[in-house]
Amino acid sequence: MTMADFDWKARFGPIINELAQDGLEHWANLLQQQLVHGFEDRPHGDLDRWQAALNRLPNIEQVEAQLNRTAITLNAPEPLPLAQQEQLEQGLRGLMPWRKGPFDFFGTYIDTEWRSDWKWERVAPYLSDLSGRRILDVGCGSGYHCWRMLGEGAGRVIGIDPGLLFMFQFFSVKDYLGDVAVDLLPIRMEDLPADLETFDTTFSMGVLYHRRSPLDHLLELKGTLRRGGELVLETLVVEGPEGFSLMPKDRYGQMRNVWFLPSCETLLRWLDRTGFRNARVVDVTETTTEEQRSTDWMRFNSLQDFLDPNDPSKTVEGYPGPLRATVIAEKP
Repeated sequence: MTMADFDWKARFGPIINELAQDGLEHWANLLQQQLVHGFEDRPHGDLDRWQAALNRLPNIEQVEAQLNRTAITLNAPEPLPLAQQEQLEQGLRGLMPWRKGPFDFFGTYIDTEWRSDWKWERVAPYLSDLSGRRILDVGCGSGYHCWRMLGEGAGRVIGIDPGLLFMFQFFSVKDYLGDVAVDLLPIRMEDLPADLETFDTTFSMGVLYHRRSPLDHLLELKGTLRRGGELVLETLVVEGPEGFSLMPKDRYGQMRNVWFLPSCETLLRWLDRTGFRNARVVDVTETTTEEQRSTDWMRFNSLQDFLDPNDPSKTVEGYPGPLRATVIAEKP
């Protein structure tokens, strides 16, 4: 395998051209520069291995997808021969660990670490109709929620996440579906041009607490939205009055990069101060070891290892256990 086996120009050329044709030439040009830097100037050492795993996936024609059920499901016209089933599983296991899902590839079920479908079912009842909307999914992981958005009729979905393994997991689905209006860009939020003002809905789920400056993140999110656009924000919170937030001394649930866990009232104040309107908390749910856990497709430590074994209502560091809130707000 050589670096040439991953052809980033073929992968991302269509979305770069689309952005330019949609009047977003500045974003298209910037994105091309970022991809050159990421894949040519400083390539990732595991790209060859992940591309090899992707190449193992069998060629299957006339694939149909079901995008509005628990698992993102790909179906073939006929059951796969045993040799293809084995080839498929070998390729998919080469893309482990699978953290966000689940997925069902022609009968091979990927039981991911996270039951991302649970989060979607909590959020979906409160969304505006996604039909025809242009959507940005920040920190999209493997793209599970991007596919659910398309399944709800979205006109265009762009996910961003710098994790290159997530990108290959996304390709494992998209390569079977062909020219569909979903793309994953391997970039960070701060890599987007400021004040794009082009998306009808922007999702940021599981990102805010990883930001050193949560208010700047909210302002960046607002800049992606057109006037009247909708923000869907999901983040870790703690119980407490307005003005209260928890800043861990070092780690939270063994995670180093956790900065601020606000109370719900504080989060609403942050949204108000950053210029959003009609912000409302639509769901608050404790994360359990049924929703996040180790599986045969993600064999590393998971939530059960990050909680106090003597008091699972607390993290191993003694902080309140993970509580997640979903907030929806609009850009004036």
